[in-house]
Amino acid sequence: MSSGNGTRRKVGKPQHFNNIAPPDPETVTEIQGLFSKVKTYVKPSNGEWCIPDPNAALRHPAEEHSSLQALKVSLNAVKNQLSDKNVQVWHQHTNSTNRAGKVIAAVRSAANAEICTQAWCKFFEILGTFTLLPEEALQNGELNTVHLCEAPGAFITALNHYIKTSESTRYCDWSWAANTLNPYHEANGGSMTIADDRLIANTLPWWFFGSDNTGNIMIQKHLLGLQAFVTNMRRVDLVTADGSFDCQENPDEQEALVASLHSCEVTAALLLLSPSGSFVLKMFTLYEHSSICLLYLLNCCFRSVSVFKPATSKAGNSEVYVVCLHYDGKEAVRPLLSKLIRNYGPHLADREALFPNSLIPESFLKQHGEVCSYFHSLQVETITENLRLFKGMSTEQRQRLDYIRDCMAQEYLQRFQVSYLPRSRWISRNTVSPACCSVSVGRPLGQRKQTGSFNERRELQTLSWRERIERSCHATWIQRHCTEACRTGCVLEGPLTECHLDSWYVIVGDALPTVRNSPFCEGGLLNHLNEALMDTAVDWTHVPPCDSCQVVCTASLLSDVAGLCVFTDSDGNKKKRQCVVFGSRSLWGACESQLEDLVLTFSAEPSIPQRGFIMLHDGEPQYQQQLLACLVFSLQTLNSGDALLLPVFSALTRVTAAVVLCLHACFRSVTFRCPPPSGLVGAVLVCVGFCAEAAAGILPVLTEVHNCMGQLVTGEEDSSENQPPGRDRQVLQFAPMEVLLTGGLTEFLSTMNSEIIQQKLHLLMQS
Repeated sequence: MSSGNGTRRKVGKPQHFNNIAPPDPETVTEIQGLFSKVKTYVKPSNGEWCIPDPNAALRHPAEEHSSLQALKVSLNAVKNQLSDKNVQVWHQHTNSTNRAGKVIAAVRSAANAEICTQAWCKFFEILGTFTLLPEEALQNGELNTVHLCEAPGAFITALNHYIKTSESTRYCDWSWAANTLNPYHEANGGSMTIADDRLIANTLPWWFFGSDNTGNIMIQKHLLGLQAFVTNMRRVDLVTADGSFDCQENPDEQEALVASLHSCEVTAALLLLSPSGSFVLKMFTLYEHSSICLLYLLNCCFRSVSVFKPATSKAGNSEVYVVCLHYDGKEAVRPLLSKLIRNYGPHLADREALFPNSLIPESFLKQHGEVCSYFHSLQVETITENLRLFKGMSTEQRQRLDYIRDCMAQEYLQRFQVSYLPRSRWISRNTVSPACCSVSVGRPLGQRKQTGSFNERRELQTLSWRERIERSCHATWIQRHCTEACRTGCVLEGPLTECHLDSWYVIVGDALPTVRNSPFCEGGLLNHLNEALMDTAVDWTHVPPCDSCQVVCTASLLSDVAGLCVFTDSDGNKKKRQCVVFGSRSLWGACESQLEDLVLTFSAEPSIPQRGFIMLHDGEPQYQQQLLACLVFSLQTLNSGDALLLPVFSALTRVTAAVVLCLHACFRSVTFRCPPPSGLVGAVLVCVGFCAEAAAGILPVLTEVHNCMGQLVTGEEDSSENQPPGRDRQVLQFAPMEVLLTGGLTEFLSTMNSEIIQQKLHLLMQS
């Protein structure tokens, strides 16, 4: 991804700030302090901070540092006072006391920033505080950056904004690449995967998801794959790493839980960066031996290392950014780096310490202790103040806070020279891929939102899945019985004219172990369903129907199809229409005599996954192969104007979504009915007005995909894949995500999946 030259248009401060009284000296001092929360390590002149002997690395157990553990205990004691606070009420309170709480709105108003989030403001602040972009790169007019764990992409858009509005960088030719957990991979858990894909969907060629398509950077082959992915860059000038895990259920051990991720991010940066390059790493508390080792290693590899708490980072959390400038280069660290790569993986920091304590100089430990004490005191001070103000704020206190918040926003805009960037200069409006132009917005992101207090959430985990559903926001909707009135359905009007079939490609990866995530479903619903299906006391394949729910009858459905079919040709001649039905003749055939001009052709429907595969939903490979076979058969059998009834178990995966997309491209209208007349709960796709010309273009593509699926299912995959023996592989995608996310398809699939899951949970709750 490259940027062209930008146009700098400086704008004045937002109108609101024109009415602010000049800050008094006390306010000025407080604001200056908020922008100065930084500690920089000072290397001794005797050179004793040097990379330890690689033979001693990863061989000794981690050690505790009593003074730092005392800080951890102290901080957790303060944080534990929040355990009984309702998280939404507490967040509302801390948002009102956050001195930088108005910065995001001010930047949006003044700068027209792309993906203007807190992360955007933090990184723009880092760019404005440190000389992050190497002078060599700016002089050469070429800047190359790599961004790890980057979703949704605010660091990238902030850097784009900075480059295009700064005098020193706006003529720089910038290229970037990024990695993150793939928000479209069905096995990536919702609690760890950022579903916000506003940038990703429009810039997919610049994102590296690895050979298995998960995007998990903690896999060794992916690290080496990423290195190959960026070989087109002459040098790498900047690496950022903004990764974290969801630690809300064990917040006291956040640092230990993310230690291996941080170790992998550091290893990746040391491998990718060129000499004099910069590295920005998000960390949290720095009390554990794993953090001490990483900070020491970074100090040995970079000329300058600072720990920075941006003013726009909420002061009550543990988040800090380690800013490393002027990398010495791989040669200096190569022996140790080779060992880190050999041991690379999700447990890199779990087993042995990177270095034994005996190899870390006392002078470093002393400075590190001072760094930890400094940020500990800042965080404790903020939490204590928030607890005090939570009990009640006077009018004077509230007015004072509001005034400081206004002054902070004004200072941010002026200090970092935040300038306007027209939408035409955004990254997502500067793509070269023709498919990346109209990706749908407002899709179900499925992010877990914390509710209640920490203690209440702990209690919730002890309840059964039924009790959790009864307490959820979905309870009333799930308990609703299905009636004819509520079966409105969505319609895809076709045939879809633009499919860009020449851009379609097959993605093969490791077979899905389960479907935990879907870009076509609200995440909370899918979580509820998966919890229910894990209950071994419930046999989903034998759940009785609900007597109060109205299942669509075959006569009604076929009557609808007949009503939608056009039985005259362009010359006005009456013509019979065929309807291919995937299902039992005994179920559907009774209505055949009532249909004058609709001729039914029957074929076996795809078999439903068995109990052992139930967590795969429509992701079970053999089911997908059968479903695609049904589609290929239909396109080969139908004539223009004909209809199709195709039952589906669900449409959570990219493969099934692509099947629906193909139907959308080949029929005048596609809708669904749920629950279907037969089988386990799913939906039946009702497709009317077949277009033979459109199908002729798609059929060769589908035949090729179906053949590929067959080879994978039978273990005859092309040996050029170079996969280890016994590794099950699966087709994960064959229509580009840019296409699957375009138009009304996403809304259609989300609506259908919601209805299917509602019915499944409804029956399970009744059983």
